[in-house]
Amino acid sequence: MATETLTLGKALNTGLRRALETDPKVIIMGEDVGKLGGVFRITDGLQKDFGDQRVIDTPLAESGIIGTAVGLAIRGYRPVCEIQFDGFVYPAYDQIVSQVAKMHYRSRGKLSIPMVIRIPFGGGIGAVEHHSESPEAYFAHTAGLKVVSCSNPQDAYVMIQQAVASDDPIVFLEPKRRYWEKGQVDLGAPLSEAYPLHSARVVRPGTDVTLLAYGPMVRTCLEAATAAAEDGRELEVIDLRSLSPLDLSSAYESVKRTGRAVVVHEAPSNIGIGAELAARITEECFYSLESPVLRVTGFDTPYPAARVEEEYLPDLDRVLDAVDRTFGW
Repeated sequence: MATETLTLGKALNTGLRRALETDPKVIIMGEDVGKLGGVFRITDGLQKDFGDQRVIDTPLAESGIIGTAVGLAIRGYRPVCEIQFDGFVYPAYDQIVSQVAKMHYRSRGKLSIPMVIRIPFGGGIGAVEHHSESPEAYFAHTAGLKVVSCSNPQDAYVMIQQAVASDDPIVFLEPKRRYWEKGQVDLGAPLSEAYPLHSARVVRPGTDVTLLAYGPMVRTCLEAATAAAEDGRELEVIDLRSLSPLDLSSAYESVKRTGRAVVVHEAPSNIGIGAELAARITEECFYSLESPVLRVTGFDTPYPAARVEEEYLPDLDRVLDAVDRTFGW
């Protein structure tokens, strides 16, 4: 297969199709994932090609979806559960934290829970209440879960397959505002040679400030780096990709060169992923830092109404302002 230009959403669809083809134990389940193809059409055409025993339309009951998937995973299946919107995951939170995350530990390693929980997350699409949440910190804080987020079509295609093939339960966060953005995807590269699932990646090298982001904010940081270059500043952008476990080796190496770091995410700042990153970077790179590690995040409020969400979301100007402030110390 040759390299193709795909949207992030289509890359996920293609990756799921490949997973279904590769392993007959892979099943997809969720609300409207079958005949409709998902509210964002990520599973479009899969039920038609693989049947309603492998791509299953479930009742509107997130706890039931996850609870059923736990039983299937224990019996050797590899369920991929779709949570239709981020704000709908909370009814399943008990199942995820109390069962999915703990079953392997509770059974002293005798049971594995090879399942993926796909969650479209973040804002920027003009949605109504409960449709633009950023719940990543809840899951990254939970021992026994792995949490990853793709930011571009190539990673979406590869990472979803890696997650399905993993024997660990993985919360797979998809940046819904980026579903329609296009990029080159290598459909022919063997999965065994792909970039590791839980490794961060430098997506733009730089020398002056390190920007750390994941999911929807990676593109925002790349845009900020392009704008900063016009003023003579070279920003290094790191896509974390994995939030649990965190891979900060490239971040440490970068900050020791640049002396400055800014963390960017949509979720509120209070006890968020950015706080953990700031703490670890300060511990590891204290003598290299020229300024405190700064955070650019959503505000500590419920997600606002669509008409004012652009005032809430971190944007290029807020990132550049933080970069400027790192030079004021």
